[in-house]
Amino acid sequence: MRRISFTVLLLCAFFFMLANADYQSRKRHKRASSDSVAVDKAMKRDSLGREIIDTTTMDSLQLAIYRHNKTIDDSIHLDSLNRQKKNGIDAPVNFSANDSMVYDARNKTAFLYGSSNVKYENMDLKSERIHLNMDSSLVHATGVSDTASKGLKGTPVFSMGSDNYESDTMSFNFKTKKGLIQNVATQQEEGFLQSKLSKRNDKGEIFLQHGRYTTCDEPHPDFYIALSRAKVRPGKDVVFGPAYLVVADVPLPLAIPYGFFPFTKSYSSGFIMPTYGDESTRGFYLRDGGYYFAMSDKWDLKLLGEIYTRGSWGLSAATNYHKRYRYSGTFYAAYQDTKTGDKGLPDFTRQQSFKIQWSHRQDQKANPFSSLAASVNFASSSYERNNMGSLYNPQTLTQSTRTSSVSWSTNFSSIGLSLSSTANLNQNMRDSSIALTLPDLNINISRFYPFKRAHAAGAERWYEKISVSYTGQISNSINTKEDRLFRSNLIKDWRNGMQHRIPVSGSFTLFNYINVTPSFNFTDRMYTNKVTRSWDKVAKKEVADTTYGFHNIYNWDFSLGASTKLYGMFIPNRKLFGDKIQAIRHVITPSVSFSYAPDFGTSRYGYYATYQRTNTDGTVDLVEYSPYANSLYGVPGRGKMGSFNFSFDNNIEMKIKSDKDTTGIRKISIIDNLGFNMSYNMAAKEKPWSDLSMNLRLKWWKNYTFNMNAVFASYAYELDANGKPYVGNHTYWGMGKWGRFQGMSQNVSFTLTPEKLKKIFGGSSDEDEQKGKRNDPEAEGVDTNVESNVDDDMIEGQRSVRKKKATGKAETDDDGYMMFSMPWSLTVGYGITMRENTDVRKFNYRTMRYPYMFTQTLNFSGNLRISDGWNISFSSGYDFENHAISMTTASLQRDLHCFNMSCQVVLAPYTSYNFSFRCNASTLTDALKYDKRSGYSNAVQWY
Repeated sequence: MRRISFTVLLLCAFFFMLANADYQSRKRHKRASSDSVAVDKAMKRDSLGREIIDTTTMDSLQLAIYRHNKTIDDSIHLDSLNRQKKNGIDAPVNFSANDSMVYDARNKTAFLYGSSNVKYENMDLKSERIHLNMDSSLVHATGVSDTASKGLKGTPVFSMGSDNYESDTMSFNFKTKKGLIQNVATQQEEGFLQSKLSKRNDKGEIFLQHGRYTTCDEPHPDFYIALSRAKVRPGKDVVFGPAYLVVADVPLPLAIPYGFFPFTKSYSSGFIMPTYGDESTRGFYLRDGGYYFAMSDKWDLKLLGEIYTRGSWGLSAATNYHKRYRYSGTFYAAYQDTKTGDKGLPDFTRQQSFKIQWSHRQDQKANPFSSLAASVNFASSSYERNNMGSLYNPQTLTQSTRTSSVSWSTNFSSIGLSLSSTANLNQNMRDSSIALTLPDLNINISRFYPFKRAHAAGAERWYEKISVSYTGQISNSINTKEDRLFRSNLIKDWRNGMQHRIPVSGSFTLFNYINVTPSFNFTDRMYTNKVTRSWDKVAKKEVADTTYGFHNIYNWDFSLGASTKLYGMFIPNRKLFGDKIQAIRHVITPSVSFSYAPDFGTSRYGYYATYQRTNTDGTVDLVEYSPYANSLYGVPGRGKMGSFNFSFDNNIEMKIKSDKDTTGIRKISIIDNLGFNMSYNMAAKEKPWSDLSMNLRLKWWKNYTFNMNAVFASYAYELDANGKPYVGNHTYWGMGKWGRFQGMSQNVSFTLTPEKLKKIFGGSSDEDEQKGKRNDPEAEGVDTNVESNVDDDMIEGQRSVRKKKATGKAETDDDGYMMFSMPWSLTVGYGITMRENTDVRKFNYRTMRYPYMFTQTLNFSGNLRISDGWNISFSSGYDFENHAISMTTASLQRDLHCFNMSCQVVLAPYTSYNFSFRCNASTLTDALKYDKRSGYSNAVQWY
């Protein structure tokens, strides 16, 4: 019963829920219908047909729905309006005018008059008249007529970022950044562009019609390249169609169908245009063409090549590298394959040559304890003869020796130890011989005092002044020919060894005035081979036998020196000499030293040996030699040494009153040094006296020091049994005579300039001379004689262009006349060497002397600047021995504003010329140039 009652109750609840859901649905449908009818009744329309919503008849729910929908509709409508107004001005426009400004409110156009200026973002426009439309963002600028010049003045000058444009008329849209320009002029790097009509797009590219490109900065250029049409990408390049060259308003028949000029501000790579010409032995050529690689800001690479029609060719690579605060340097390598004559004929020759140059320098800030430096200049002997560039460089072509070195060093300051290693190469270009040392290792221990107390108390003891140092050297070297170097044997052909030096010295003071310096030196040599010589009786010649092993050689010596200073003062009598001379001081520095070394030629040391040689006449000689004579560090000398050395130095100075010195006293050097030196060897069995050496040094001039060294022989000439002179055992001093003067040498050079002439004749001062040197452009630059990526001719032309322009007002003197200025300089160098002519046929038997012979050299060079554009320089000399003019060169340079003309001529001992005419600007220096050079077989004959 209960189960039935519960079932009926659930069914009633289910039907009740269904009935309630149907009722709510019908109620919502009825309310929605009534709401739509109310809205339809509330809709009204205005005169334009737009619906007018009456919100007064809506309830709260309808009003909320209406406001929500209206907000969404307004937002969508505002976005559409913003899209429609996107082309409007969205940044402030600043404009001003000096004269007046008229604004048309209806057309939204501003008219600016008189030195007007409009600025918008990074754009700046200046002109005499400007019309600006706010709606279209279009600006129109132009100048006004000038009755005086019959042209326009106040023309538009437009700048956008780093680009500047000058024109007669300009129309520009600030928003789209497009424009139309008439008679535009703009500068791109070193070049200037002009065009009658041009367009500018939104990318900043300019399209020119009837344009001009020139590197001349004059309003009326000396030359230009006429462009029919061109496209300019500012800061990158200009690409043009048919173009021709115009010089001095005269069109030349030099046209090209297509071309481009790069002018990028960034570091970039590019092609290098070659030069062309002909050479009689190798034919027509293309030279110095290739590609430049701008690898990074730290290093670059230039690859060049050359090719000749008769089979010769060459390659070269040059690089510059630099790392700030670390290192910098240059490297150059070149290879040439030179073929002359016809292949298969007897006159056919082929030479393969190369050249390597490397310069490296380490910054001092990189590592204070270690350094690496290199200066390599190596070339095969035939390279300079086959290189066309060397023919016009007399210094390079006539260079007889080349030196190269690579050095590395490090030090340990805490223990006083330093290590250094070098590789040296000396090359003789005349006979292709080379001397190579690889490596040369040096070990040095700085001076230290082994007996010095760590905690000293009281006065310093005498033994604490004894010092010791050490120097060790390990070397490996060879002297050979150029073609045998890489085929040499390291053991048999190279010389190697090790050397140790230990000096022990001290410095003491005796009687408070005498300085005593004893020293002991020990030297040890270690070799890996020795050469034993003997006489072959059958072949009748000397036989050398090399044995390899460890061989140790040592020697030692002892010396003791003493020196002091003696002062003498002379005060002149005031009554006789006045008070101008204050005092004269004479300083005498005498010194004497004793040196001792045993005879290391005795048999107990084994450094020397003998063998018997049988002569052709049957006599027997005893030949003495050293098995280590050709070793790297040599062999200790023979003979016992116990010599006294005497030296006597003098210095004389004078003090005078001076009004120019702040102290009122000026010191004048009368004799800076007058020294004599001589020695006596007690252990020598004959000729114990050495020659007398004299040195004289005078500092009488501000910029010149006179030095003279002379030697006076101690022993006189005597005659042998055959009547021939020889140096005997009798001294001149014993005869009561002064020693025989053996000779001297002296070099003098002087540079003469107009400033120095004025100074000599009292018309100039030192400040004027220094000012002239600072203003002389020829004074800058140092020739390192190392190949690099720099074009010397181009730099010389650019240097001339950078000279400051004249102000247009001529300088006048005190009398009102125009100043005459023609800068010049003349340098003269003279050297003389005097020595005995030991030709027996010229011996004077009456005076028992040889006559003296003189060797003289005279060199002179000069420079003359005729005007600001003309420069003439020359160098020559005279060979007194051959009685002929030495190498003579002359050069002429002419600065033609946009171009540079130069001519170098070699007049002696051979003749050649080199003429160059090229544009100064780097963008055109390889395109607009003319080079003419003499060849090997067409040297000029001067009559």
